[in-house]
Amino acid sequence: MQLLSDEVKGFLGNSSMIRRMFEAGIELKKTYGEDKVYDFSLGNPDLPPPPEIKAAMLDIAAESDKPFSFGYMPNAGENAARKALAELVSSEQSCAVPAENIIVTCGAAGGINAFFRATLTPGDEVLCIAPYFVEYGFYAGNFGGVLKPVMANEDFSLNISRIAEAITEKTRAIIINSPNNPTGKIYCKAELEAVAQVLTEARKKFGRMIYIVSDEPYRFLNYDGDEVPSMFNIYDGTAVIGSFSKTLSLPGERIGYIAVNPALENCGELLGGLTLTNRTLGFVNAPVVAQKLIAKCSNARIDLDIYRRRRNLMAQILTDSGIEFTMPGGAFYFFPKSPVADERIFVDALLKERILAVPGRGFGLPGYFRLAFCVSEKTIADSAESFAKAVAACK
Repeated sequence: MQLLSDEVKGFLGNSSMIRRMFEAGIELKKTYGEDKVYDFSLGNPDLPPPPEIKAAMLDIAAESDKPFSFGYMPNAGENAARKALAELVSSEQSCAVPAENIIVTCGAAGGINAFFRATLTPGDEVLCIAPYFVEYGFYAGNFGGVLKPVMANEDFSLNISRIAEAITEKTRAIIINSPNNPTGKIYCKAELEAVAQVLTEARKKFGRMIYIVSDEPYRFLNYDGDEVPSMFNIYDGTAVIGSFSKTLSLPGERIGYIAVNPALENCGELLGGLTLTNRTLGFVNAPVVAQKLIAKCSNARIDLDIYRRRRNLMAQILTDSGIEFTMPGGAFYFFPKSPVADERIFVDALLKERILAVPGRGFGLPGYFRLAFCVSEKTIADSAESFAKAVAACK
């Protein structure tokens, strides 16, 4: 008797490598101890939230005796949270964004799902830049959309001609994730303006809106002072989606937002649809405590220098091991080139040396692998010998 849909059974089969890595990591830690296993597999921030979060939580606790302190909130979000987020987004996007253009969501993932539910018709295509965040295919597929990856250039910059060639009458959106997971690439203004021009021409040709979904949870993690351009000033049909999982080390609180470009004609219609889908997907409203935290702490940040030191240390270890990579400008991932063509062989070699990494094919680019450096400096430093041994084994 079949318990699952054919689609979900297929998803489970394709994710077996990630499951195997997770399970292998548990066994390795049991055998060797957690300090002897170098787990770079998951982007789960290890830093504690900034001190402002603790102070705000104490304030919220003191208010908890008031009626409806943790009751249902408006589907689009609590007014104070939306106002704080509007001020933040206005600053980041260098344009005035009213609070009415903000929808508070259950993390960036909840925001993307709410956006696709509101805008996709079954069969619509969603472009994304490969390599890409592994969950994008699920998010589009949840509502009958089809993810259509477009390969980046070798240095992970945008290939404008490939993007133009990929657009059809079914194209509904393109996801731009900058700084990027898994590469750490920050796209420059000229690249993004070229994408906007391509989309503007395609809108005229096909007579339908094509959105840019600007997925920006890593915007703050920018190590070299590169410009992270304002997508609102580049393209009217932009929805910026962000979260505080990384900037405040609050991934488990599931707090994020959708910001709709006020320059979009009739943007109120889209906002009404997003408010509806934010409710009908079962979210109802983003977590109350998290909304109260954001209303008080939207401008707080973790210490960027800690991640910068970790990035530089990981870069040195990879260089010393002879592993090729493009230096990430942001986020907290490296996406190096495997020393052997099939990166799964090298990931297995790393596993034998108690290093957990993720094969690149899961991100749409075989021959590479991902390392998350949101772990302690000691873990990174102690892994050096193991990386060298794994490379030697593959030679």
